Amino acid sequence: MNRSITLLLCSLMLVACQGQSHNPYSPQSNPLPAAPAAAAQTFDRSGYPASASDYGRYRSWAWQAGQLPSGAGWADSAQIAEMLTDSLDQQGLRPAQQGAKPDLLVSSQVRMERRQVQDYDRGGAFYGNSPYGNSYGVGGSLPLRRTYEQQVLIVDVQLSEAASGQAIWRDSAENLSSDDQAERSKLLRKTIQQALSSYPPH
Repeated sequence: MNRSITLLLCSLMLVACQGQSHNPYSPQSNPLPAAPAAAAQTFDRSGYPASASDYGRYRSWAWQAGQLPSGAGWADSAQIAEMLTDSLDQQGLRPAQQGAKPDLLVSSQVRMERRQVQDYDRGGAFYGNSPYGNSYGVGGSLPLRRTYEQQVLIVDVQLSEAASGQAIWRDSAENLSSDDQAERSKLLRKTIQQALSSYPPH
């Protein structure tokens, strides 16, 4: 009992001491300083996402490292370069004049791949003797799986900003190819045009 009274008295004394203690911190507020006069006309872009590239400012181009694109065995470098130049021209990009700095650097890769394709031939119905008598019945045949190879022509094109060296755009296109040389040449031009058709991005 005495112990409980002692604890109670100690608690009351502690509360009394806290009530009499002086708090050195007093609530107060100072007015905020006035904003600079130019703040209303200043726009801080650092807190916003980077704006999309202005592709309209790119007008001229040159080959990456000053070298024509690599040939593909059946198509030499000069032929590929001519087709690329024509397609770039259709997108509003012109070769840089001699001695002038280009806006873009162009690199490209043309290759042929052989891919295995699986196809299923699902046959139709057939007629035959029924095992339960001489009457005719109808049954289905199992699908036949066929595996064969296809030649695929692939064109990759990349455009890099000449000033920074940073790639700003890249795309590729592919088409089934044949062994006919004349047809393959036409297909190459078509595939290059398809690869560049998405430039500039919208």
